[in-house]
Amino acid sequence: MSDSRETFVNHAFVAGYPIKHSRSPLIHGYWLKQFKIAGTYRAYEVTPEAFPNFMRELKDGTAGLCGGNVTIPHKEAAFRLSDRPDELSAELGAANTLWLEDGAICATNTDGRGFVANLDERAAGWDRISTAVVLGAGGASRAVTQAIRDRGVKTIHVVNRTIEKARELADRFGTPVHAHPMTALAEVMSGAGLFVNTTSLGMDGETAPMIDFSPMAREAVVTDIVYVPLKTPLLAQAEAQGFRIVDGLGMLLHQAVPGFEKWFGRRPVVDETLRQIIIRDMDVHA
Repeated sequence: MSDSRETFVNHAFVAGYPIKHSRSPLIHGYWLKQFKIAGTYRAYEVTPEAFPNFMRELKDGTAGLCGGNVTIPHKEAAFRLSDRPDELSAELGAANTLWLEDGAICATNTDGRGFVANLDERAAGWDRISTAVVLGAGGASRAVTQAIRDRGVKTIHVVNRTIEKARELADRFGTPVHAHPMTALAEVMSGAGLFVNTTSLGMDGETAPMIDFSPMAREAVVTDIVYVPLKTPLLAQAEAQGFRIVDGLGMLLHQAVPGFEKWFGRRPVVDETLRQIIIRDMDVHA
């Protein structure tokens, strides 16, 4: 008897607005070809107004899709409109990965898992720390803070221009998380083993403020969820100051793994070939 995966074709998606710059089709297309799976993964530009109807069509089967990813600005709506959100997405109030089970839309959020998997790959041992500093308090900061808390980091300092947003995040995640204004950055960096930029500072070549990373632990890791450019101004500063750095591209690649496994039944691996495919695409569209 042949494997049903050889004959049953699944169609998955990424939905966002705008969506034309999404690299998810490249990532999943690479894995589909690698596994010789006759499935598809396509980008759908869906406005916020049209998203509830998109979710209805996903659920009732008229869209012909088995599941997919959602990106900005739909992650919170995807969580609200799903039937079975898991604990990760419920705590975040946002979902980025959807799939169908028994006619119900199930939801999770893989951003945090992608973040820590990238650090595991490129800075092994990063989690032997007690203190981390997270710059920014938006949606990406939520996923990062949740993931490093779940990894066992005891103290997480969230620093943000608007202290109220940082406090909201601290209230969401409890005791390990502490909210601070930007003026406290140097103080909370003292002895920290991880610094994470979750803001758009330095994206697409924009300038970023100078940061003195010297108060951090000597073996500390500095990482950025921005991956265009690959070496952001903050990463370049940290490297020049002698710290280990990890770019944000791996987070994008690793967060895609659980969804692919759900939709297509095979667990892919993030390899250097895939990384170079995405880097080449970034160069073409720079």
